[in-house]
Amino acid sequence: MELKLNRPLCFFDLETTGIDVARDRIVEISIVKVYPNGNQESRTWLVNPTIPIPPQATAVHGISNEKVAQEPTFKELAPQIHAMIKDSDLAGYNSDRFDIPLLAEELLRAEVDFDMKNRVAVDVQTIFHKKEERTLSAAYRFYCNQTLDNAHSAEADTKATFEILKAQLDRYPDLPNDVKALSEYTTRKKAVDFAGFIALDDKGREIFTFGKHKGALVEDVFEKEPGYFGWIQGADFPLYTKKVLTGIKLRKLNTKS
Repeated sequence: MELKLNRPLCFFDLETTGIDVARDRIVEISIVKVYPNGNQESRTWLVNPTIPIPPQATAVHGISNEKVAQEPTFKELAPQIHAMIKDSDLAGYNSDRFDIPLLAEELLRAEVDFDMKNRVAVDVQTIFHKKEERTLSAAYRFYCNQTLDNAHSAEADTKATFEILKAQLDRYPDLPNDVKALSEYTTRKKAVDFAGFIALDDKGREIFTFGKHKGALVEDVFEKEPGYFGWIQGADFPLYTKKVLTGIKLRKLNTKS
């Protein structure tokens, strides 16, 4: 079944130096952009992460320090990558918990003002886990009856994810063929930031989900303990989390003025 799209949908996958969203870096990114008329555009970039690639990461994806030594940095590639995704919704495999947060960190680090306010995301892994509970390779074999060659290659994984979502739409009649509805179906929690440090309470207000102020309203904490905002900005939190908290603080200041 072909996807029903009202705007482009970018499937993407990352290979990285590790799994820490705040500290690790992208070494390969592949994007398949699907347009509402069915046309597709794809790009894959190797990336110099500017930090050493650990041997254990190279063992997974096969990308060594030597392989990317002469490749552009993410900051150099950021304008091209952002240009490709800026008008699109996003989709991936485990993308809500890892790929989108890490991509956001890299873009913000490159001084590209990325956010998800005007787009939605579809996590194909969540559909799969809700329906079958498997890995990407197993999902490809289960839904597409094919073996995933070159697993942990960003390009192969990206294309497989796109094919799996189309096969899922064929297999499950109750699965909506609409990106916004698929996004709602695959959303795991009502987090405001990607890392889940800020969530919404039952009244739609931002609350902290960690530390001594867990469960407290963000605005109330900043009102009663102004230094807490500064502490977070200076600590090792993801850039997107800091961006969200800055927006909340500015909103409160504007309300007062």
